[in-house]
Amino acid sequence: MAKNPNEPERPRAEPEIIPPDRSGSRGPNWPPPHEFTQSRGTHRVYVSKIGPFGFALLLLVIGLFAGVLLLVLIGAALIWIPVVAVLVVIAAISGLFRRL
Repeated sequence: MAKNPNEPERPRAEPEIIPPDRSGSRGPNWPPPHEFTQSRGTHRVYVSKIGPFGFALLLLVIGLFAGVLLLVLIGAALIWIPVVAVLVVIAAISGLFRRL
């Protein structure tokens, strides 16, 4: 045990750091199966500020999605109106049959 209980335990062995292979050959199992093989080299990703046309296009797409979502929600609510009406009619008819 450690002499001081607040002191963390030291590792029992040093981790082995294996440097990457610089020769370019990665062995017989390279490239790995089911992965993209055209990812060698460096790739650049260019990010720029959005302009007024891009901002308007982004707002248009967001508005389009919001409109479609609103139509789906209204459609779901409109489907329940006949279902509730049928349930009310069934309840009224069963109430009439109970009296007879």
